[in-house]
Amino acid sequence: MSGTIRYLSPEWRNEVERLLKAELSPEKMNNISSSMSNIYRNCPDGTERFFHVKFENGAVSAVLVGNGAPPAAEFIITGDYEVFARISRAELGAQKALMTGKLKLKGNMVKALKLASVVDRLNKVIAKIQAEY
Repeated sequence: MSGTIRYLSPEWRNEVERLLKAELSPEKMNNISSSMSNIYRNCPDGTERFFHVKFENGAVSAVLVGNGAPPAAEFIITGDYEVFARISRAELGAQKALMTGKLKLKGNMVKALKLASVVDRLNKVIAKIQAEY
């Protein structure tokens, strides 16, 4: 995709879904079945937004962005917009953000740590998107 697209916009969501499906095979995702909703606080426009992704047997089955409350998910991760933006730009690792309290996790921490390498793969794909933050 040429040019930049606005972070968390419908166009960004479409590009995330396209890249995840193209680059992350079920095998690369360890055939996981899980879901994650990120809740973005302090967005530049003053709203609270979410990014939701779901995998079934390692395949992307849902990618959603929106305002307000996210869909139910196995993991709920809450943090400031700028922290998530830094992760999406590959400036900050998600694990480090969690361990330093920049992000808060609701869900099974042991399972979340086991899935950390899978989430890193997902974030590396998202970081390829030329986005305006």
